[in-house]
Amino acid sequence: MSDDDPIVDLKSAGFRMPPEWHPHAATWMAWPHNTETWPHNLSAAQDEFRQLAAAISKEEPVLVIGDLDDPSKGLDKLFEMPESRNGEIQLLNIPTNDAWIRDFGPTFCINPAIQRLAAIDWQYNAWGGKYPPYEADQQAVVRMLADPTRIPNCLHVRPDLCLEGGALEMDEEGLLLCTTDCALNPNRNPNLNQKNVTDKLEQTLGANHTIWISGGSIPGDDTDGHIDQQARFTPSGAILYAWSDPADVQFSSLAKNLKQLRHGLQTANINKQLVPLPLPAPVSFQGRRLPASYCNFYVTNHSVWVPQFDAPEDRPALEIIAQHFPQHAAVGLPSRNLLAGLGSFHCLTQQQPVV
Repeated sequence: MSDDDPIVDLKSAGFRMPPEWHPHAATWMAWPHNTETWPHNLSAAQDEFRQLAAAISKEEPVLVIGDLDDPSKGLDKLFEMPESRNGEIQLLNIPTNDAWIRDFGPTFCINPAIQRLAAIDWQYNAWGGKYPPYEADQQAVVRMLADPTRIPNCLHVRPDLCLEGGALEMDEEGLLLCTTDCALNPNRNPNLNQKNVTDKLEQTLGANHTIWISGGSIPGDDTDGHIDQQARFTPSGAILYAWSDPADVQFSSLAKNLKQLRHGLQTANINKQLVPLPLPAPVSFQGRRLPASYCNFYVTNHSVWVPQFDAPEDRPALEIIAQHFPQHAAVGLPSRNLLAGLGSFHCLTQQQPVV
């Protein structure tokens, strides 16, 4: 296998995607600058981004990519807040179209036996071609890997699969969760069926079994139903799943997801506790309902960063997540302005695992 190999049976080569709570070497982020994503509140969204980056940097290095050559992008604002100067944050001159590095950035796999990383560079098309241009985002992984000192001893692999990192969730046993509404959508992989995609995902990520749920999008979600808005693994062995009041318009799709989760676990004879993580009451901005989900948390070496939406459900969500991450501190940070761009903390981060 070369360092730029289109054949990505990484599973046979001993690689696997670790769970998010596997120790991190760093967190990657991309500076929010797109005025089409945040037409009314970009500055406020940047403030929330800085708070998140500064908090994470107290635990592990944070590498922020963006266009340093274009002052209009405002990347210098990252260090305006005092708390941003007390952690370990590095800026890298890698232009992007948008900030959602979870989706266009690398999905990392590890091979502990040979102490190597693999950076999976998916065929990214901005969630089915919804938001052109996206050429800079498509090149981000190549540019991140251009200097081998940034991510040492790392393979660059390009599967022939159009997908995003937010569509994937895997635990320490190799159980993979994915949604049909996203990965099997004709706007991504029109010529592949579920078995084709399952085989490719398991070979690429080192998964042992895949459970598919439909992932019907919560209102405002433009990803076609990413799993990181729907269901997340925890080190307690539980799956936290998004849930809502039965009177809410999204309840039927969430109930369908839960039924499919239960069936998938039973069929595979896998014992996982299923724990509801209630969504907040509808969160809106400029008259538009936003895809507010506490499932969009991000796990670092010592903490779980949970988006807060100025909602009564914020505190209960923190308490539920804390119960299932006993070795981590569950910390809430504001995300209502970031959410106006239709994403939150998990969408804005990508972990680089320790090998």
